[in-house]
Amino acid sequence: MVFAAAGLLSATTGQGQQAVPARPEAALSEALSAACRQDAEAFANLLTLDNATAYRALPALQRKAFMKRFVLLEDPGRSLFSMSATDHRVVRCETPSISTEMRFGDTRLRENLAFIPLEIPIPGEASRSITFGLVREGGNWKLLSVGLILLDIPSMEKQWEQADLEAREDDAIAALRKLATALETYRRAYGKLPDALDTLGPAPQGGISPEAANLVDADLSAGNKGGYAIRYRIVPAGGNLSEEEANQAAKFELAATPVEYGKTGRRSFILDSGGILRGTDKRGSVSTSADPRIDSP
Repeated sequence: MVFAAAGLLSATTGQGQQAVPARPEAALSEALSAACRQDAEAFANLLTLDNATAYRALPALQRKAFMKRFVLLEDPGRSLFSMSATDHRVVRCETPSISTEMRFGDTRLRENLAFIPLEIPIPGEASRSITFGLVREGGNWKLLSVGLILLDIPSMEKQWEQADLEAREDDAIAALRKLATALETYRRAYGKLPDALDTLGPAPQGGISPEAANLVDADLSAGNKGGYAIRYRIVPAGGNLSEEEANQAAKFELAATPVEYGKTGRRSFILDSGGILRGTDKRGSVSTSADPRIDSP
């Protein structure tokens, strides 16, 4: 089987730019090739107009993640085209660590729709089979579906955004709990709570001190975590206590608030020294002890 570099088998425009293929097999080949190379602009050219517009508006990491799913590879690679012994297309994606082959089956044409089955051999596993759907738009073939799932990138974008928000919120909760542990560790070591979070941060080698306790990383000690701002407040102990007793009885609160409401997070959180977590959608305001309790690991 002889492979040719992807793109050499496709027509080009007079300006030297690659044209969108007019055959469904060629269009799918180019889409897989673009995904293999992680070429976001070339991949967008093989999407329907609405999907292409939404795809180009995605953050770069989401565009890249979307292409990775198409070829089941993490790293960008070199794509090659060939024809099998049965005269079907084969797209090969080669990366420094691993390569995959995507072998085309017989194309089924239904007026403006085309369905192309692919077989992807997986070393040590059964081959994966999937059918891609394409639709003719403006005289060219564009990706429409993967298996039975229609490509609806505007809707998928909303799902991804929600998943990203939830992940950031989970990270913010984990950061509060990590800081709470660090605060208690500091209290045991130095007999009192620190005046500010920055004293929990990195220390020079062999230079750990009450001013640089080396308990959390620089971002956390600065009150930042993945798009959340973290505030720290000491709640002094009441009553007629000695200084040592007051230091040991003092409580604290840690609050995490999204820096950009709706983009880096929706919910605000507050964690007290007893380990009780509260929070809700405050539309960017700081959470308080009156907010609903959250049962979280």
